[in-house]
Amino acid sequence: MEVAKRLECFGCTILYHSKHKKSAVSYPFYNSVIDLAATSNALVLCCALNEETRHIVNREVMLALGKEGFIVNVGRGSLIDEKQLVKFLMDGEIGGAALDVFEDEPNVPKELLSMDNVVLTPHCAAFTSECIIKLCELVAGNIEASLSDKPLITQVKW
Repeated sequence: MEVAKRLECFGCTILYHSKHKKSAVSYPFYNSVIDLAATSNALVLCCALNEETRHIVNREVMLALGKEGFIVNVGRGSLIDEKQLVKFLMDGEIGGAALDVFEDEPNVPKELLSMDNVVLTPHCAAFTSECIIKLCELVAGNIEASLSDKPLITQVKW
């Protein structure tokens, strides 16, 4: 929703795919990623990685997105079939990609490094000033709780 809010101010038409249609979301819903890609100019991936979403962007989705389409991935690297993405980009079968995450981090496919239609960032999309402030507050809260023998705010269970 936060990505959608930010894109709206640029006049973007927002569409979405999810496991289930969300009643509180007013954007048009697509129950198929392929149908969403066929209707879109760009796909922005910011979902969790699990068995259902691994390679959610595959060959069929890239074909549906088409030669003018762009993929932006700020979620997890394995949301995209990276080998297919490299092939599609090299063959001009999609317009481009902006990638903050990769399947085999920190390794980036060498083919992507020299492409003019690809933007690569080092897994830093979440590092906004607001995020850093919240992270510092969380760390300070955990330290304070630990020193006071109270339960940690974000306790890790082993």
